[in-house]
Amino acid sequence: MAFVLFAVVAAVTPGPSNIMLTAAGAQAGVVRGLPCLFGVATGMGVMMFTVPFGLGSLVLGHPLVAGALRCGGAAFLLWLSWKIATAGHRIDSAPNSDRVGYVGAALFQWVNPKSWLVTTSAASTFLSADAASPLAQAAWLGGLFVLAAVPSGFVWLAFGATVQRMLRGRRLRIFNIAMGVLLALSVVLIVR
Repeated sequence: MAFVLFAVVAAVTPGPSNIMLTAAGAQAGVVRGLPCLFGVATGMGVMMFTVPFGLGSLVLGHPLVAGALRCGGAAFLLWLSWKIATAGHRIDSAPNSDRVGYVGAALFQWVNPKSWLVTTSAASTFLSADAASPLAQAAWLGGLFVLAAVPSGFVWLAFGATVQRMLRGRRLRIFNIAMGVLLALSVVLIVR
């Protein structure tokens, strides 16, 4: 139960993925933003499985790898910030609009500083030597996180879609710039 509460709080609090979900909701609406939501949730679930299972100690134990991940994450966040901030002055309802889909959202978790913080915190707090095998524990954490992340992320996606109705012309442009700036500011978490 403690992990479920941890997962809900971690998934619903503001961060780069939730800013991305809000922007996706504002640009595409709830239904067309679902691939982004499911990408965030499953990408984070896979990360929640692999980091406690051992990848986290491997990556975080090598400063060069951790530094490369940090720099790559910062660059990707800045690129995504630019894409969001320059998304345009109108809601684009074309099916091939340039937005983050399932794969991009899932892969984004690996360069998201909040994702690394959440998964390493979960591994150090909720893994137990007295419990089931590390594989079973990691699978349980990953599965529970997906279940917590879908409704938590949906809140942000729906918020963006709700705001979409009020955003036309200049207001949409200001919203996109604000979301891009907020995402760019999250780079401070990486370079600090």
